[in-house]
Amino acid sequence: MSNPDNGTDSAARAARKGPEQRLGPVLRRRDKVQPGTTDQRLLDSDGPSEWVHTDPWRVLRIQSEFIEGFGTLAELPPAISVFGSARTAEGSPEYAAGVEIGKALVAAGFAVITGGGPGAMQAANQGAVEAKGTSVGLGIELPFEQGLNPYVDIGVNFRYFFVRKTMFVKYAQGFVVLPGGLGTLDELFEALTLVQTRKVTRFPIVLFGTEYWGGLVDWLRNTVIAQGKASEADLLLFHVTDDVEEAISLVTKEVGK
Repeated sequence: MSNPDNGTDSAARAARKGPEQRLGPVLRRRDKVQPGTTDQRLLDSDGPSEWVHTDPWRVLRIQSEFIEGFGTLAELPPAISVFGSARTAEGSPEYAAGVEIGKALVAAGFAVITGGGPGAMQAANQGAVEAKGTSVGLGIELPFEQGLNPYVDIGVNFRYFFVRKTMFVKYAQGFVVLPGGLGTLDELFEALTLVQTRKVTRFPIVLFGTEYWGGLVDWLRNTVIAQGKASEADLLLFHVTDDVEEAISLVTKEVGK
């Protein structure tokens, strides 16, 4: 009596024919088999170098950036991240406000974390240094040279924006956001989203400069919320002020310091 599964078994046997290669957890068959072994390719100094640009290698780079960031920042005291434009001119009222905010945060018991660049970031780091506090800069690799400003005492440079963003949120108890451009808006809306979705809790966000931020707040209220894309309660996720003392008071109150 014939076995009705014989056709299937024959097809399976035929499919298994040909070379088979196991590389750790990876199985390769037929034309996907690679020449040599993993150890052989590792020890072959004359081999191709394209592998340093592959996704698996990037994963290791990403992992190393997380480890470096965690290791450097894990012992920071309570901190606040301060954001703002790299184009804020020294000597401007906005720069002066950044210096005062940096000083006031240190006086309130916080370390100051910025993106480490010039402008508003430098101002906040300068204030932290002048108040003899902890001044941290988290830089980013960019096509144009920026570097860490001279007021950064602890600096970490990152290749990947998403790793850097994780450090800003993980090691800060809140954000103070000075007037800034697209990078500042990126950090602001990421923080608002994390609070709205409850990925983080007790995370105050203070926008400094009512004239600068007023248009954005009006758009959120009159367009985004009015069209049902967000709720009225989302306007309570942040505060807007022109007063340094009030900004620090809002941060202090919400983090329980």
